[in-house]
Amino acid sequence: MPTIGVQRDLLFEALGRSYSDEEFEELCFDFGLELDEVTSEKIMLSKEQGEKRAEDASEAIIYKIEVPANRYDLLCMEGLVRGLCVFLNKMDAPRYKSIPGKERLVIRPEMGGVRPHAVAAVLRDIKFTQQSYDSFIDLQEKLHQTICRKRALVAIGTHDLDTIEGPFTFEALSPDSIKFKPLNQTEEHTASQLMELYKTDSHLRHYLHIIKDKPLYPVIYDKNRVVLSMPPIINGDHSKIHLGTRNVFIECTATDLNKAKIVLDTIVTMFSQHCAKPFTVESVEVEQPDGSVVVHPELPYRHEVITATEINKKVGIRETSEKLASLLTRMCLVSKVMPDGETIKVEIPPTRADVIHSCDIVEDAAIAYGFNNVKMTIPRTNTIAIQFPLNHLTDLLRGGMAQAGFTEVLTFALCARDDVATFLNKKIEDVSAVHIENPKTFEFQVARTTLLPGILKTVSCNRKLPLPIKVFEISDVVYQVNTKDVGARNERWLCAVNYNRAPGFEVVHGLLDRIMELLEVSPRSGENETGYYLNSTNDSTYFDGRCAEVMCGGKRVGILGVLHPTVLQKFDLPMPCSALELNVETFL
Repeated sequence: MPTIGVQRDLLFEALGRSYSDEEFEELCFDFGLELDEVTSEKIMLSKEQGEKRAEDASEAIIYKIEVPANRYDLLCMEGLVRGLCVFLNKMDAPRYKSIPGKERLVIRPEMGGVRPHAVAAVLRDIKFTQQSYDSFIDLQEKLHQTICRKRALVAIGTHDLDTIEGPFTFEALSPDSIKFKPLNQTEEHTASQLMELYKTDSHLRHYLHIIKDKPLYPVIYDKNRVVLSMPPIINGDHSKIHLGTRNVFIECTATDLNKAKIVLDTIVTMFSQHCAKPFTVESVEVEQPDGSVVVHPELPYRHEVITATEINKKVGIRETSEKLASLLTRMCLVSKVMPDGETIKVEIPPTRADVIHSCDIVEDAAIAYGFNNVKMTIPRTNTIAIQFPLNHLTDLLRGGMAQAGFTEVLTFALCARDDVATFLNKKIEDVSAVHIENPKTFEFQVARTTLLPGILKTVSCNRKLPLPIKVFEISDVVYQVNTKDVGARNERWLCAVNYNRAPGFEVVHGLLDRIMELLEVSPRSGENETGYYLNSTNDSTYFDGRCAEVMCGGKRVGILGVLHPTVLQKFDLPMPCSALELNVETFL
């Protein structure tokens, strides 16, 4: 979960009272948050208070608060204070309003294949303090790291509107034709030069890959061809905001329009409280490539209905409709009881993009009621627990494998693309792997489609142990399929490896016979057509002529053989190796 850091004294001042660390921790828990850490930092005076000098720094207590990953409205001091004040009945949930503005952003047709969407808004007559300015910048970074998926889905640009002039155009141009002075730089650079300049930058280098290999780069110009930004990399220095900025132009360019709307709504609702007209945002007309015009931000309010019976049943409480409506209102979901006395009409504000189903409303009701206040009750029905058949079979097989002299290992369910493809002499295009959209490391790019790479890595790390090394694993693999609503399915597989001076094909063959004996599956014979048998096959992972597929009931249920030398070389294994892979689920 994301963590935000807020100054304790400023937080208590905004809340209207002081708390001990224990009291505030309890308040966070009641609100569905967690006070993760209490620390201290040196806080410098702002320029409005004088020049920043080391001797002017003061010690400030910082609260590190963990926020649920889908509560984007709590990622800054403004949203956190507002949510807590409404929760504590110190204020009513504010009404956010979008008023017509005069600015326009034009999306050129060529943006379709680069970064097709853009939304924008204006915060008019805003007044920043050092704290609110820092919070404004920090919220953008928090959003970039969460819902924006490190700028791949959405990139945020904020500009001093008084330094630029509309209408603005969102264009796609060749890298060498884009030239401007980027943020905090002293010289102009072309887009190509910026890619070289920032490839060693500790912060920006992580975003270069998003557009680096594109023939055209996105760029936003004002009426006078002044560059506002080159999303998703860097803003222009000309329009940078500062403490004295009074009118802020906010643009969000995106590959996902819905995410862009959520990001824009979050920013403007959080910081419109600092405008001359609090919680009022000036809209921007966005001209689409087809000539149509859409006005942003929409700041939509929508309504959901839910019954008190449903909330009481799912939470495990017995409260009146009026009490439940009051609880939801404390969570910024303004609610009222309908004339029937049972149905509750819930208003979802633009700050609560996380509420997408009735269960989200029930969760907020439970939080406001207090999890510790829900009484423990004995279930009204008696049941006897039983293990899932697949897990029961897996446990039985583990015992049989150990008795056969094999040692169990547990490996990661995620692996690199090369592990399931190149290292096994296959092409990644031919592997139905589920790819991680935003992998943290190169070691975890896909969900494994076979247990073999993980076991071979384990053997490689332990190859100095006395031979033979006989290991196995029984775990799930994941395949990408179109027939499932989630686009993937799990399968339970068994994989065993024999690593020795000789390949030991007969070892894994004997292991297969033992497994089939435990499963009470007989070999195929003239009288037993449903038994198992081996069928010669070719597989690039295995040595030609030393590979066979395991057939049972007329279908392939596994494969065994001697691993190909190039596979062993990729996993840094100097000795030959034989392996057995078996689909456990087919024997249930």
